[in-house]
Amino acid sequence: MTQTDWAQELTHWLRLEQTPGVGHETARKLLSAFGLPENVFSAGFSALQKIVPERIAHALVAAPTDDIRAQIDKTLEWAAQPGNRVLTLADADYPKLLLDTADPPLLLYAKGRIELLSSASFAIVGSRNATTQGVVNAEKFSEVLSQAGLTIVSGLALGIDTAAHQGGLRGLGSTIAVIGTGADIVYPARNRSLAHQIAAGGCIVSEYSLGTPAIAANFPRRNRIISGLAQGVLVIEAAAQSGSLITARMAAEQGRDVFAIPGSIHSPLSKGCHLLIKQGAKLVESAHDILDEIRHQQPQSQPVATQFSLNKSAGSSVILTEMGFDPVAPDTLAERCKIGIAALNAQLLTLEMDGLVEMLPGGMVRQLATS
Repeated sequence: MTQTDWAQELTHWLRLEQTPGVGHETARKLLSAFGLPENVFSAGFSALQKIVPERIAHALVAAPTDDIRAQIDKTLEWAAQPGNRVLTLADADYPKLLLDTADPPLLLYAKGRIELLSSASFAIVGSRNATTQGVVNAEKFSEVLSQAGLTIVSGLALGIDTAAHQGGLRGLGSTIAVIGTGADIVYPARNRSLAHQIAAGGCIVSEYSLGTPAIAANFPRRNRIISGLAQGVLVIEAAAQSGSLITARMAAEQGRDVFAIPGSIHSPLSKGCHLLIKQGAKLVESAHDILDEIRHQQPQSQPVATQFSLNKSAGSSVILTEMGFDPVAPDTLAERCKIGIAALNAQLLTLEMDGLVEMLPGGMVRQLATS
């Protein structure tokens, strides 16, 4: 296909996307009736009115507005840059797993390694307000799964998503960030450096047109793409009312496996995971539980270097032994260990600096699982 043909074909798709009143459902009806977008625009008002309401038929036969033309020109310029791509439903590179879901995006704006969108992938999501332990879990699980050749899919949010992308970048499989803004916008701004790393070594993808800002309603909707690209979804730390549970529900509706890491019965961020497990999600304690369940064959030349387990003891320290893995008050721990509170606090400070414990809100302390 010549550059001119490519630009003309993409222009029709972009015009269809930008036409007022044409959402995903309407676009699919039109494409089902007329085939490619260029056929939609040449069909005529009478034929269109049999498929869509009169106001939409009028919008489709009208000449594109200046705003629509400007958006198309902007997108064509962006898509012509190295590493950028706009995939349509008719594109051979459109990810098949996502295409087979109930609501695939009309267009995918992708930046980076486009081939990752069709690779064996696994999604990891969780709380934006993750604990230190949750971040450690996300990084370790992602790294091991990525070393095994799975591409890690997440949403570029703070907390668990950020850790999942960082772990994924360290392995063979790399990572995909599904964002809720235009592909030319980084949100949250704190993840700008991470977004640049993903664009260079992984892939950033969005269904939203360029320039789309961070709108709250767009983020739950993009979750269907996170699960749609993946063979399964792991939830690490989620409150009872959490966007991660939306992703898990969508994954189940799409026929994907759902996994969850259990936590303390006292932690609000364990409530969502425990609810998923009660509803049938698979409880996992190590990344290899996931690999075994989905029967993923890791590349023979790239064996998984380490296994991360939540149950591995952090050492033989009396304090850590008595602490266990549930949050505990220092006074209670001092009584268990039969030492003074001042001596305990000094040792807790050392353990915190060594990354073996974390201090929680309310003065509680908790041991961190380590690899």
